[in-house]
Amino acid sequence: MFEDGDDRQYLVVRNHEDQYSLWPEGRELPAGWEGVGVTGDKAACLAHIKEIWTDLRPLSLR
Repeated sequence: MFEDGDDRQYLVVRNHEDQYSLWPEGRELPAGWEGVGVTGDKAACLAHIKEIWTDLRPLSLR
């Protein structure tokens, strides 16, 4: 179990504005979000997001 008590698996998801988030694995994605092919524990998914999401502005503002 992890420090925060969260031992679930997550998906890294992205919306049409190129914004990223986590979503619990096995749950239906909300409308407008898609998986990017990365799954793992919370820490691994957050590390991936930190590495790839360097411009936090929504796509429409870039």
